[in-house]
Amino acid sequence: MTSDRHRGRGRLPAPGRGIARAATLLVSLTAVSQVLGFVRDAVIAAVFGAGAALDAYLVSQGVMNLVLALMAGALARAVVPPVSRAAAAGESGRADRTVQSVLTLAVLVLLVGAGLVLAGTEQVVAVLAPGFDEATAELAVELTRIVLVAALFIAGTDILAAAAQAHGRFFGSGVQGVPFNLVMIAAAVWAGPRFGIEALAVGFVAGSAVRLLTQLPAVRAAGIRLRPRLALRDPDVREVLRLTPPLLVGSAVLNVNTLVDRAVGSSQGEGVITALNLGFRVVSLVESLLVATVVAALYPAFSAAGTPDRRAELRSLVDRALRAVLLVLLPVTVVLVVAARPLVQLVFGRGDFDAAAVAATTTAATWYAAATLGLALRSITSRACLAVGDRRTPAVVALLAMAVNVVGDLTLGVAYGIAGIALSTSLSLVLAAGLSIALLARRHDGVSLGPLARSVARLGAAALLGGLLAAGALAGLGPGDDGALDALLRLAVAGSVVAGVHLAVLVAIRAPELAELRSLPGLRRRPGHRA
Repeated sequence: MTSDRHRGRGRLPAPGRGIARAATLLVSLTAVSQVLGFVRDAVIAAVFGAGAALDAYLVSQGVMNLVLALMAGALARAVVPPVSRAAAAGESGRADRTVQSVLTLAVLVLLVGAGLVLAGTEQVVAVLAPGFDEATAELAVELTRIVLVAALFIAGTDILAAAAQAHGRFFGSGVQGVPFNLVMIAAAVWAGPRFGIEALAVGFVAGSAVRLLTQLPAVRAAGIRLRPRLALRDPDVREVLRLTPPLLVGSAVLNVNTLVDRAVGSSQGEGVITALNLGFRVVSLVESLLVATVVAALYPAFSAAGTPDRRAELRSLVDRALRAVLLVLLPVTVVLVVAARPLVQLVFGRGDFDAAAVAATTTAATWYAAATLGLALRSITSRACLAVGDRRTPAVVALLAMAVNVVGDLTLGVAYGIAGIALSTSLSLVLAAGLSIALLARRHDGVSLGPLARSVARLGAAALLGGLLAAGALAGLGPGDDGALDALLRLAVAGSVVAGVHLAVLVAIRAPELAELRSLPGLRRRPGHRA
């Protein structure tokens, strides 16, 4: 057991500095990856524009997610609690057996799923994009058959990254997006003009393979042995299988929302699916950059504090995480609303991405803005529920959110196009977040609702005032010239005004949330703290 620890096995980030180091590492690496991701999206938009070809490519990725995301992502998150406990106890063999069995099971399930989708690709595309014309539908079928190859690579990446995180190894999961984005950029720039949109599909497969390879050093450093195993009767494997169904439903919220959004968008005209995709990419940047990485670092700590005798510690972690996220994301959401156009223009407004595409993407980003809050808050609370063994709450909330989104797309989306589709998604995610918080508090005493409500009121009022003043400042600048420098200036003005007013108001009222600025990267342990 001692030798395992010397090789780095069983290293969990301890509350406080351990979580801070893990979160800081993830934030730093993910920042690089997100910058490259936006460069990738900007290059793809410039090369291909917002048209039928890129719409078909995005639908092909949605088809792949039917096979991949709903299974591999759920298994990856479900493997963290048992492997974290085994690693913390120094039981390396037990952790290895769990990872090996889950990885083997994922490969078998995905092979079967990919085979079924390949056999019925035309029918699946017809359901997911009923508004495509014949040529676009045929292109989507061709691209789907290419990108399905990536399903196994991404599944392996997700599971191995989660296993390494459970051992306190975060570098591989943080850096994986860098080589992937570089491969995709190269595919778009070098091969795109020569071979068309098929180059992106091949680049996606190649980039996914490289992502898998980047996990191997962290897996080796954690001492995880990779070999086929299928011990379905193992208690830890059974726990993973019990956790997987509710996580499947939880994963389905965003994926089904996206599929329904694109299905409705396919009948709204060429480029609508691309605008929705890029608009959501804009508003999810902060959630991907900050919240997802912090939650990934906190998840093992949530799992360790999920026992009844440590409920106060779990509640303290959740409270501080929610306050810190609100402190950052409320003003960011306001900036996304008041400065969506200059942000979209700055990132995507070049090459074949014309003024109409910028306008459509701006509409999507504006109405998607509130989804950033929903994604972040629900991510924290759903993992807290799983940490205490509650698999039902995340599943029920996810199903309700899906229903809201589907109804919204079929009503608001059909009536108002891009704005209605984006608003439906935002409403479903915000509702899911609010309900998750309420149920976590009621069923498990995992959230302090009173202090949280007061934080929302203080932070929301400060951010709203900043947004009103920022909108006035942008109006005072007059009409812009849609150039990059003008867009950068307007974005800087909006961000500075919102951030400055938000901070000034909080300082003036001596808001207790300001203390979270010091603890945001690591949410350092401060038992008993209340807003």
